[in-house]
Amino acid sequence: MDRSAAKKSASQFLYPSIEPFDQRMMPVGDGHRVYVEQCGNPNGVPVVVLHGGPGGGCSPAMRRYFDPSYYRVILFDQRGCGRSRPHASIECNTTWDLVADIELIRETLGISKWLVFGGSWGATLGLIYSITHPERAIKLILRGVFLMTKAELDWFYGGGAGAFWPDVWSKFVGIIPEDERDDLIKAYHRRLFSGDQMMETRYARMWASWENTLASIANDGPGGESPAEYARAFARLENHYFTNAGFLEHDGWIEANIGKIADIPGVIVQGRYDMICPPSAAYRLHAQWPASRISIVPRAGHALSEPGITAELVRSLDSFRNSRKP
Repeated sequence: MDRSAAKKSASQFLYPSIEPFDQRMMPVGDGHRVYVEQCGNPNGVPVVVLHGGPGGGCSPAMRRYFDPSYYRVILFDQRGCGRSRPHASIECNTTWDLVADIELIRETLGISKWLVFGGSWGATLGLIYSITHPERAIKLILRGVFLMTKAELDWFYGGGAGAFWPDVWSKFVGIIPEDERDDLIKAYHRRLFSGDQMMETRYARMWASWENTLASIANDGPGGESPAEYARAFARLENHYFTNAGFLEHDGWIEANIGKIADIPGVIVQGRYDMICPPSAAYRLHAQWPASRISIVPRAGHALSEPGITAELVRSLDSFRNSRKP
């Protein structure tokens, strides 16, 4: 199935496009302003949408997973990416800054509790936020689980995924000198933060291409280059967070603290052939989280837009809606 066919078949599960009823640039401190939008039912059940990356930003397509008559959907671009400013900035940009931003958004919008919906890095952030503020999460719906561990980074940047995509891996590795290839995150860091914008953009596009190529099971090779502005924010922020191990106190922090959300319901949607975030992490999370349910989607990879992933996420959201009807 090619990419256009995959997108077309996925669309049958989605709700019609809806426009925001509220858009704002919210000052969050430290010189950062984050873009926040609300759409759907202003009086509906609130759900916060956490995008991937770090550095991916939100897109209008993310609104379409939610029944607009039932959900009050809050999307925002995390610090440094999308429409948030300053763009591609890593200053005062840590996991704990993002957790504080989520709380500020919740308080500013007058929300007591909400659903937490996130994929990939958004799943990571959703777990960390809920562990930190368990009283604020009604339920978690997570896709493509990433637990921010060294083993996961080693898989993706140390040759594990490259064994399945040797042609693409050789390009990702090939622009780095041989004597630096033992730590590709560190090697790319030198270039993504070199101060030379042309160099930063070149390496950012290669960084983004490696990940984007492996996102969908429908992909059979690299697509076109990402726009320079998007790639630079995406690559710099991801690399910054990965260089700092997600700013967590120790490796395995999420699993060590999962007991704090043991009683909060959760749904985990995971592609069987996810090359970016292999299913082992999702399965391990489910085994340690009594209130969770896992759905491993056959013939699916990592991307939010894949038909099986889309169908299961919409089904989970609709099931939540239907369970709360009188």
